[in-house]
Amino acid sequence: MSLSSAIVSLSAQNKVLIETTAGNITVKLYDETPGHKQNFLSLVARSYYDSTIFHRVIKNFMIQGGDPESRTASSNKVFSDGGPGYTLPAEINEQFIHKKGALAAARQPDNTNASRRSSGSQFYIVQGSIYPRAYLDKANKDKKVPYTEAQKKVYETVGGTPHLDGAYTIFGEVIAGLDVVDKIAQVETDRRDRPKQDVRIIRMTILK
Repeated sequence: MSLSSAIVSLSAQNKVLIETTAGNITVKLYDETPGHKQNFLSLVARSYYDSTIFHRVIKNFMIQGGDPESRTASSNKVFSDGGPGYTLPAEINEQFIHKKGALAAARQPDNTNASRRSSGSQFYIVQGSIYPRAYLDKANKDKKVPYTEAQKKVYETVGGTPHLDGAYTIFGEVIAGLDVVDKIAQVETDRRDRPKQDVRIIRMTILK
């Protein structure tokens, strides 16, 4: 199989199973963010994420992983921007919001990353909280693209982290295993938001 045909074959897939020490999570990747989708699938195919940990966990916010240095990190390791040595152009799409279960790319802050390029490997999955309609109506005043009624309903009933919308690339969502996301988000963490007991990604597998 040629390299070009291998890329086409890989791009045709859109689901990944994330097996963790806390249980399994299945994510669906969006075709509307092709650069992030292709990159994530390529890393999964190379077993890049296997044996890494969720190194940053904040209850009612999100769980973050994807740092390759976390495979063998000591308990006092401080994580930051570990990755494959490259970043990705932002693919921010206003139709996708930070609802509970959203899969998004981590990145460096705006003061050092004005173009909002994404980490080459680090990602986060939203847990979030429920937000009232009044909050969302107020937030609409500052948004370039106002929330739709359907999006408001999601934040009112399912929850998420609306303050991140429009600033990070969302490239997929959890379709099975939200209970596992909740379980991971509940673990005890240290002052740097690292779980005191490692929650490890055993392996990721592309689903046919």
